Amino acid sequence: MSQEHDALSSATFSWTEQGGVLTVTLNRPDRLNAISHRNRDELTRFWIHWRGDAAPRCVVLTGAGRAFCAGADMHDLVAQAQPSADIAVALGFLPGRTLDVPVIAAVNGLCVGGGLCFVADADITVAADSAWFSATHVSMGQVGSVGLELAARASVAAVAPSALSGAASRITASTALSRGLVSEVVPVGQLLARAGQLARMIAAQSPEAVRATLRILRTRARGPIERELDDAWRAVVALWSHPDATEGPRAHAEGRRPDWQHPAAGRP
Repeated sequence: MSQEHDALSSATFSWTEQGGVLTVTLNRPDRLNAISHRNRDELTRFWIHWRGDAAPRCVVLTGAGRAFCAGADMHDLVAQAQPSADIAVALGFLPGRTLDVPVIAAVNGLCVGGGLCFVADADITVAADSAWFSATHVSMGQVGSVGLELAARASVAAVAPSALSGAASRITASTALSRGLVSEVVPVGQLLARAGQLARMIAAQSPEAVRATLRILRTRARGPIERELDDAWRAVVALWSHPDATEGPRAHAEGRRPDWQHPAAGRP
């Protein structure tokens, strides 16, 4: 198999390219499209292939089945198989980290934990009216750097309730819209049609003008928190060695309440 063909083939997602629009569907519905290490690697290679002259004019990302993305695969978390400590490598599975073309996230169902990284990475997020969101990291004894990115896009007040209460808190699509976390909400049956319509509208414009405009918008969204994001990722990595990072996934897999390790007296 050629290296080029290997970059485009995947057991974890499917894709089509037409008229400058690259549509990618996370395709592990039996795992609620959770992101496994294999999935991370395949997506990273895939986006790199489309970089440069081969780049499409717009990317649409969605999920197969009833979920958009359930975050990190629980099998990996239980096995303590963590992503790279290098943030650039760890987040390489996100299209906006590699491609300088607009990315549209079409959120068709539940989007939790690390699945929110796709929303934070996207330039436009269209959600189905039945979609819902939850920042489940703290329920797994983990830290989610994605909270910083979403807070920069919306506000700390919009993100804090879910980020601090974990799986106990769900944000509906309509609430996400009101908080500025998504761009628009449409009936679930119209989701892909609307995302495709937006993508074709973008693809019909001057490619260079779109890229220049996108650079301006991304600089506004990402520039102010670039250093903070590095600090946040160091906090993510630091907690991997804490007992709670093992206890959270294990308790979830065993269907019981986690037995968290309490901080030392007087420690905040």
